[in-house]
This record gives sequence, structure tokens and C-alpha cells, in this order.
Amino acid sequence: MRNCYSFSELIKTVYALAMTKLTVPGARLIRRPVYIRGKRSLGGCVGLTTGRFCRFDLEGRKKTLWIGPDCEFGDLTHIVAHDKVKIGSHVLAASKVFISDTSHGAYKGTNQASPSVIPGKRQYAVKAVIIGNNVWIGENAVILPGARIGSGSVIGANSVVTGSIPENCIAAGAPARVIKIWDKGRGWISANAGK
Repeated sequence: MRNCYSFSELIKTVYALAMTKLTVPGARLIRRPVYIRGKRSLGGCVGLTTGRFCRFDLEGRKKTLWIGPDCEFGDLTHIVAHDKVKIGSHVLAASKVFISDTSHGAYKGTNQASPSVIPGKRQYAVKAVIIGNNVWIGENAVILPGARIGSGSVIGANSVVTGSIPENCIAAGAPARVIKIWDKGRGWISANAGK
């Protein structure tokens, strides 16, 4: 299918392409406006395409966000990487996806955040996020600190990933649970088949 751009959309795209080559040379197209705080922490990005209003909040001193080759992020994708967010190759994220390795305070284990401390003043709790290759993340999905998503998986729209999702499955819900798995002989089958 061929894109049919209006004249004004064509001008915006040409401008975004020129700015992409100046600011993130390996990327394919980063549409404007975009917000990148701590650009030194950004790595990879070969063939990256983003929609408008994407936001990357990064640590700024060391590499904390790695984006593999040929990823595509929709409008309003927001990624927070203060420790480590690693995104594999060919990842497709719809619009309004939130991925973060950081939380304002710890809410389990030792040294939990006290509700008497203002949320913005609570000590960050960070835990790496790893997303495999060929992952599709649906609209409005939220990927929280410590999440692991296996290669070939699909995360349903409006899902919240809090833990590990295995390879080659479809997960949905809040928190996200595996609902289908890939079987080479039968295709996508219910995760409860055979139980």
C-alpha cells in the first residue's frame, strides 16, 4: 500500500527526515516533535522509525536504552531507561505504549517506599526490561520494571506486563497473562488447550 501524503504532510516528513539524519544518523525516520532527555544513553537505533510526540527519558551518562535494528514505534511512545531497557530487532509498538525500568519507590521486598513521602521525592527503584526480537506491542500497553518479553510474542492492547512473558505467545490483560501459544503444527492455540 502506498502512502498518499498531503503537501503539508510531505513537508513535515522531509523536515523530520533531515533532522533524523542530523541527530540520530542510523535511524530511518524520527517524526517530530520528539523529546530525548539524556541522548548519550541511547544506543542502536539502526533503521528506527517513530511516530510523533515520542519521549525517551534516559539516564544521560551511560548507555541505558538499546534499540535493535528496524524497530517501529507509534505516536506518543514513552520509554524511561535509568538502568537498562533492551529492545530487540524488528519490534513493533503501537501508539501510546509506555516502557519503563524505573518506579518512584519500591513497593515490595525490603526498603519499601513510605506513603508519607511525596511520590516525586521517593527513591527510584529500577529493574531492567528486556524485550526480544519480532515482538508486537499493542496500543496503550504498559511494560513495567523487571518485565521480560520473549521473542515472537504479542502483547495485547491495554495490557500491563509486570513479569516474564515466554517466547512465541500472545499475552493480554492487567497483569498480562499468556492466552495463546504458537504450535508449529496447529498455529496459535489456546494456552489452556490440553489442560
